[in-house]
Amino acid sequence: MRRMKRASTNITERPPANGTSEHQSLSKYIQARFDECSRSQKDVAQYIVDHLDEAAFQTAEELARRANTSSSTVVRFSQALGFEGFPELQAAAREEYRRVNAKAVTNGQSAASTPLFSLDQNEFESALTADHLNVEDTARKVSRTSVEALIKAIADAEKVLVAGTDQMAFFASYMRHLLMLLDLRVDVVASPSQEALSRLGRIDANTLVVGLSAGRPHPLVVRAMKLARHRNARTAAITDATLSEVAKLAQIKLYYSSNSPAYVRSHTALLSIIQALAYGVYAQDTAQYDDRIRAFRLK
Repeated sequence: MRRMKRASTNITERPPANGTSEHQSLSKYIQARFDECSRSQKDVAQYIVDHLDEAAFQTAEELARRANTSSSTVVRFSQALGFEGFPELQAAAREEYRRVNAKAVTNGQSAASTPLFSLDQNEFESALTADHLNVEDTARKVSRTSVEALIKAIADAEKVLVAGTDQMAFFASYMRHLLMLLDLRVDVVASPSQEALSRLGRIDANTLVVGLSAGRPHPLVVRAMKLARHRNARTAAITDATLSEVAKLAQIKLYYSSNSPAYVRSHTALLSIIQALAYGVYAQDTAQYDDRIRAFRLK
């Protein structure tokens, strides 16, 4: 497996050290070195940057499972960054996590929401609590400018193409359903079928392409975004990974939080974003869209 280049002696490229202000934060340091990562190491990098609280307190095995890789990759990733091993990287993650929370408290923000359930939560309650926090965290961090830009892009587009495969296929179809209720022209690319590929072939400058991804994006979604850019189409990404290739290819970017105690990532916040976007489009001209909805139901 290809490993990243070793860190140089330049002080800005050293691994972050606990309590040392001269070093970059772990998140910034990883982002600066991201392009040097192998494919599997990028999965680890993305997950740590977007789930710092989990990286700070989980074992290497737990982190590997959530990043869809192996614990040995997590260890090698830590060493490639210049740490002796994962415990040293985790110490830097904890330091940044505490610093961020301390800053939030200083600014009058609550570091954590009031628990929904008692401390002795069962698995069901833990999953619901995580979903609640994901929606809250997403709402705090999402950019209003980006949301308004995407709502306008959807409303103005001659046609919308939503690309999402595997677990994202459901959300792509649901987004299509909500927008079609407003009588908008929407297609979905959810698999490398001949029909889906022909939809990609119809992308033009009047198309808005929306890519959905969680973690490592599917090659088909990346292909759709690259083709859109080549044909001067508008592009948008809704993803849980700020370092995602899909986000890098998009003009408009929305990020959601997907932390979960379960064996899969949580997509509750993604569902909330999709429903809120559809409502935002509807609110642009409620009278016009009410007529469209009535006409659609009569078809």
